[in-house]
Amino acid sequence: MTNKIKVLKNFRIIALTEGISYLVLLIVAMPLKYMLHIPEPVKYFGWLHGVLFVIYCILLLQAFIVLKWSFLKTLIAFLVSFIPFGTFWLEIKLKKEKEELIIK
Repeated sequence: MTNKIKVLKNFRIIALTEGISYLVLLIVAMPLKYMLHIPEPVKYFGWLHGVLFVIYCILLLQAFIVLKWSFLKTLIAFLVSFIPFGTFWLEIKLKKEKEELIIK
């Protein structure tokens, strides 16, 4: 497995994981806190999501450098992480990129 494919694979995995943690935070933890007055899930899922987001940013920087992504593409990948389901859309795009790398 080439280094580029490995970098892309790792970024795709963290993008999906970060996206799932964001949805759990928004759809499960926040309603528990504000509707049922149970703040603990926000504390723990918020912490988990924060760690995953930092890893996402580090791997995004690695993808920018190793895969030679444009600044615009990297900026879009960063911004979609703030949109619910954004990283799932990104993952579809990255899957196509991975297939192109394998063909080369």
